[in-house]
Amino acid sequence: MKVSRQQMAANRERLLDIASRLFRERGFDNVSVAEIMQQAGLTHGGFYGHFASKEALAAEAATHALLQTANRWRATLERSGTAGLERIVDAYLSQQHRDLPGAGCAIAALGPEVARQADPVRHAFAMELESLVGVLSGFLPGADTSARRKRALALMAQLVGAIVLARAFGSSDLSSEILDVVRAAVVLPDAAATTTA
Repeated sequence: MKVSRQQMAANRERLLDIASRLFRERGFDNVSVAEIMQQAGLTHGGFYGHFASKEALAAEAATHALLQTANRWRATLERSGTAGLERIVDAYLSQQHRDLPGAGCAIAALGPEVARQADPVRHAFAMELESLVGVLSGFLPGADTSARRKRALALMAQLVGAIVLARAFGSSDLSSEILDVVRAAVVLPDAAATTTA
């Protein structure tokens, strides 16, 4: 029985959702194609109708997850302006984000592994990091695009670094302290500041 284009598209979307969650939870090397297909309720052989390889899936799953983050951030910032930056920081540096990597930012969950991945995966991460930085810099005050970009990169590094360190120590007091200290150290613009989106 032939599968319709709509069903193929829905299956592909489900595969990306499942793969991006599993990769964020356990890393690229600890998730098999067979497991992804099983969770999607599809046959292992059907994988190659969607993706050329596990590497291709990893690159697309990373893009998929990071696009979701960028879209959430953009919506928050468009709705709340610079006040939304505080909401983003608070959510990112939360115990919930620390404890649920499968539902969180792919850069924080997979960033340490990306350097050892093939070019397509690294390229996908780089492109989507640029997207996240662009979302943030578009809502930082100031007329100088270069300065806003630098501030956005610094903010991303603080957020990602804090979550990576906090996750290394589980739900310990040190882990919570890392989140609290970085949250206090992040310098955000005044909510009343004028933005240049």
